[in-house]
Amino acid sequence: MRLLGFDTSTEACAVGVLADGRCYSRVELTPRRHTECVLPWSGQLLAEAGLKKSQLDAIAVGIGPGAFTGVRLAVSLAQGLALGLDIPVLGVSTLACIAQSCAHDGPIAVLMDARMGECYVGFFQKQGGIVNALAPEQLLAPETVCLPFPAEWMGLGSGFASYAERLSADLLGQMACIDSSVLPQAVALLEIAGHDFTAGLARAPELIEPAYLRDKVALTIEERSGPA
Repeated sequence: MRLLGFDTSTEACAVGVLADGRCYSRVELTPRRHTECVLPWSGQLLAEAGLKKSQLDAIAVGIGPGAFTGVRLAVSLAQGLALGLDIPVLGVSTLACIAQSCAHDGPIAVLMDARMGECYVGFFQKQGGIVNALAPEQLLAPETVCLPFPAEWMGLGSGFASYAERLSADLLGQMACIDSSVLPQAVALLEIAGHDFTAGLARAPELIEPAYLRDKVALTIEERSGPA
């Protein structure tokens, strides 16, 4: 199995190549520079893996939720590359990618700061080493986030830091540990994509869609000037 994958839905640019069981990856904070990084890094990692683009079986891409521009960039690049190479695409949730990087055996709550006073929320648990969603991903006000069931949860994502004072005491009380610094990792993206490829879940490029969760991109002038 030979995959090229990338996620640009956050301030981190994550690019990786999976070549016959070995992963080559690069992840860096590159605010507003994702466009400059994805393709050059892809070429460098393919060369390191000893692969040509024509040898790839599929493209893996983080489809969000996350920054609108970053999500659009990644999905558009994945579709363009896949169409040119006549190979399928594997869309991977950014929240699932964050959860996959965690070694916690129990349930995982991912809260990513979505700006505008809201957060992207996903609940996961690993089975056979790969995360599975416990509920549909949502865009929520922090104070309305409720865990699906009581347990010792692992909390991941920037939402735990950005909205610490707005999250309920019940939710925080069930967190065995919180790491608000975790960002999407290329290795985690490729682990999920590799599993999905084996399961026959690769799709035609034109069928991959961004997972925005929010239709509204920005506050209106009236909302920005009104009370917080």
